[in-house]
Amino acid sequence: MAEAPSQDTANLKYSIHKYSTFSANYAPENILEDKPNDQASRWSSDSNNPPQFLILKLERPAVLKTITFGKYEKVHVCNIKKFRVYGGLSDDNMVLLLESGLKNDTVPETFLLKHTVSGHQFPVRYVKIVPLQSWGSTFNFSIWHVNLGGCEDWNIVQKCINWYTTYREREAIRLCLKHFRQHNYTEAFESLEKRTRVTLEDPRLTKLHKLLVEQGDFDGSEKLISEAARGKITLQHIGDGLFQQYISQQEYKPQWTPIIPSPTGSRQQPGMRGGHQMCIDTNTQTIYLFGGWDGNQDLSDLWSYQVLSQEWTCISRDTHAKGGPSARSCHKMCLDPERRQIFTLGRYLDSALRVPENLKSDFYMYDIENNKWTQITEDTAALGGPRLIFDHQMVMDVENRIIYVFGGRVLTPSRWEGLGLDERRNNTYTPSEAIFSGLYSYHVATNTWTKLRDDDCAGNGTGPQDIKSRIGHSMLFHSGTRQLFILAGQRNKEYLTDFFTYNIDSDTVTYISDGSGKDSASVPAAGFTQKATIDPQLNEIHVLSLRVDLRARYSTGSHKGLSKDKEKREENVRNSFWVYDISQNKWSCIYRNEQTGETYWNKMQHVEPCPRYAHQLVYDDTKKVHYLFGGNPGKTYLPKMRLDDFWSLRLCRPSTEQLFQTCVLLIRKHRFSELARSNSVEALKYLQTELYSAVDHGNPSQVQEFQALATTLFQSPEDCTMTHTPLLPSEDDPSLKAEGSNDLGWVHSSRSQLFDQLTQFVPEHMTQPRGNLVDLIPY
Repeated sequence: MAEAPSQDTANLKYSIHKYSTFSANYAPENILEDKPNDQASRWSSDSNNPPQFLILKLERPAVLKTITFGKYEKVHVCNIKKFRVYGGLSDDNMVLLLESGLKNDTVPETFLLKHTVSGHQFPVRYVKIVPLQSWGSTFNFSIWHVNLGGCEDWNIVQKCINWYTTYREREAIRLCLKHFRQHNYTEAFESLEKRTRVTLEDPRLTKLHKLLVEQGDFDGSEKLISEAARGKITLQHIGDGLFQQYISQQEYKPQWTPIIPSPTGSRQQPGMRGGHQMCIDTNTQTIYLFGGWDGNQDLSDLWSYQVLSQEWTCISRDTHAKGGPSARSCHKMCLDPERRQIFTLGRYLDSALRVPENLKSDFYMYDIENNKWTQITEDTAALGGPRLIFDHQMVMDVENRIIYVFGGRVLTPSRWEGLGLDERRNNTYTPSEAIFSGLYSYHVATNTWTKLRDDDCAGNGTGPQDIKSRIGHSMLFHSGTRQLFILAGQRNKEYLTDFFTYNIDSDTVTYISDGSGKDSASVPAAGFTQKATIDPQLNEIHVLSLRVDLRARYSTGSHKGLSKDKEKREENVRNSFWVYDISQNKWSCIYRNEQTGETYWNKMQHVEPCPRYAHQLVYDDTKKVHYLFGGNPGKTYLPKMRLDDFWSLRLCRPSTEQLFQTCVLLIRKHRFSELARSNSVEALKYLQTELYSAVDHGNPSQVQEFQALATTLFQSPEDCTMTHTPLLPSEDDPSLKAEGSNDLGWVHSSRSQLFDQLTQFVPEHMTQPRGNLVDLIPY
């Protein structure tokens, strides 16, 4: 991910220290100068066989923060597509600072490098660049220019060197302490700990080790974990409890639930539709729904849904009759929860209605408290805002009362005079005639529109600050970082997968992904009317993505799903749900359903929503619940069919109770294994009582493993070392033979492994080192 350098970053001087190979006159020293117009000013390897590398030596040790790759004035097959960067104080001991890739274009790219450990900056003297792949798969690697940025202030760097030296010494001691304790070298452990005063782990984990490994107090171990997991014991930097960090790192599991109107209520609800709009007021737990297309006509009804009472209320059957907007679809809405106001802009019109008097971009505000509509302006274009558009995106910066509108297709007068409505629907605008809207801001308090970006009409993204306008995209506002996140969409017949941010304070665009397809397996696929939400507290973006046959669909209105080439139109929509971790720059697909058969979906209609598009998705970031309503199922034999089903979606992770149950089960399985080696009668009794109560009998794998445990009671002591529970070592474990193959050695080693398993659920900064001392010994 390319980034802008921080203000405290200065250019660092360096020389070429070592290199793998170079060809002809393309020597490594060429990268010291930035000459984008000189085709010979580059380093090129004489082979693409690994390892190929450059090692740079800084003029003096520094905190290295950024690396910038300069490029040739034209795209080039030898440009590196993927690479790694390592750094260290010596050329034979480096750590990975970055693994990323370059675009095959002419724009220099700057990357942030790892430069902290445990919250402290560390110094670097040597930098190793390792090309992994070029844009031309059979071509050698070329690097045109490298600029390094960081801090070389000796007062700062010297402190970093001192800290890093101490840190490495402390980590080496901790590895030794772990090794001594695992192998029961008690005297060596106590002597080293006393002499160095280095602590191996958090004191609570030391207490757990004493109870579990040394004393075999299994009940006490369970009690300690229970108190820590539920936050009854204060643990620094853990939040609400011991497992919270581990839980936050686990993948979500989706849980869909159909929402049925309350039987005690009026049982009224919005009818079938697509291309409608929804917004949610999390303060009052109210969802608002307006307009849409029911397969025959545009709608002008306004509804509210109370989450707590599970009741729909029709606020207005016809908003136009109440002084509000006319019937419409493919419009957009946003909500100001503090002032309880809803804003709506845009709409789609059929070709027959595209006459000048209908092409004004009206803009409305609904006062929730007073149940009153106000027309802010008859035509936003007359005030410097967008022309009449559809399938755009609109979000609000509530704190500053600024609305942002991006993209959408501009409606223009029809060129098909004299054609009937059906004939017009069979003829869409050709791509060359499509006009797309740019990026605008609207200041509510002053009723002022500002154009922030024009559409990049060529659609080439020729500069780093250009924005390619589109329809069917997603745009989200992050209130914490004050950025707009813009993802995917459609421009003419091109389906886009780029992903970028717009910083509303600095007026800058940063591309997270250029949509080149090099990461296509790990990002949402190009989709039609993707729906996205954002959780600023969790720093996550959620995307409900729909895959559509890209050859088949060229939309005149996303709610209608009209196709330019009807012979190629196919029933091919599929659902997937993605989560983007903003901090980690990482996508995760947590839900995907490839089923298309009608029999399957008839069977699953009360389990999960069928594939669709032109639906609406809103998110309650306080209760962490999504709500989905309606849409177009894309059935070719029922082109007018729309949906009116209503769903909630919770993204579930393991709970504290579930992880505690897992820990208890691990402890009791081990306790059973010790009993099975010494007293089979007591072991059987324990299996049928304490161990039985710890099993989740709704989990088939736990039930199957529990049933298999009984067989260990009929094995010889040599064979009953948990054949069916691989979490514990067997008698053949080499680590046991090092201590002797007696029961005492087995007990200590197996309890130590159990302890290691339990600490996997604990934040790494609290635990003993994850690595092992013996792993540092080469073969």
